[in-house]
Amino acid sequence: QIDGGRAIQLVLDQNSGCGFSSKHKYLFGRVSMKIKLIPGDSAGTVTAFYMNSDTDTVRDELDFEFLGNRTGQPYTVQTNIYARGQGNREQRVNLWFDPAADFHTYTILWNHHHIVFYVDDVPIRLYKNNEAKGIPYPKLQPMGVFSTLWEADDWATRGGLEKINWSKAPFYAYYKDFDIEGCSVPGPANCASSTNNWWEGTAYQALNALEYRRYKWVRMNHMIYDYCSDRSRYPKPPPECIAGL
Repeated sequence: QIDGGRAIQLVLDQNSGCGFSSKHKYLFGRVSMKIKLIPGDSAGTVTAFYMNSDTDTVRDELDFEFLGNRTGQPYTVQTNIYARGQGNREQRVNLWFDPAADFHTYTILWNHHHIVFYVDDVPIRLYKNNEAKGIPYPKLQPMGVFSTLWEADDWATRGGLEKINWSKAPFYAYYKDFDIEGCSVPGPANCASSTNNWWEGTAYQALNALEYRRYKWVRMNHMIYDYCSDRSRYPKPPPECIAGL
């Protein structure tokens, strides 16, 4: 910890990566963190901020993964969603700013209606609850909040073409202002199903007009990969893609 315990520094060198996690698990709510990513040549590194149910076979997980890059190239953020053990729902967006120059806020909103990933106030990913169409949605398992910094140069940067330059190590990522409002588990049994929680309110059940414009802007100008349109991987689009997510 640094800055009088108000911030956390993660370090990656050739011997080890590191991470931290929340003390509690949560079922629905909103979690956010301010993160300043690795500056300069960060190729081959992954800085992750995610929620995970810690259950192997039927894992639920909501991921932000920041894929390092060679100096001067844009940072890519990969999001992924696991619902009842099924993942492989990657989307990648190139960030439109330098996330190593300053702290930016990364947020996951999770309620009965949808999951939204935000960068600052810009929604970059939307996953609706389409259980009515038989599509899995994470709603039964509480998830802890985790962050890790690790070496993944077999895939992280340009599909593994760019390797870590260990002469630049150690690599540092910084975190502060961790905030979560949600139903803590263990906690009141009726919390998760209550419609009185603010994150279940009308304002959070769908993107508002400004959010939707920002969301379309990101998808048109900054998205570089969407599993929904990867025909080599999915000759037939997954059902949630057809459902209009």
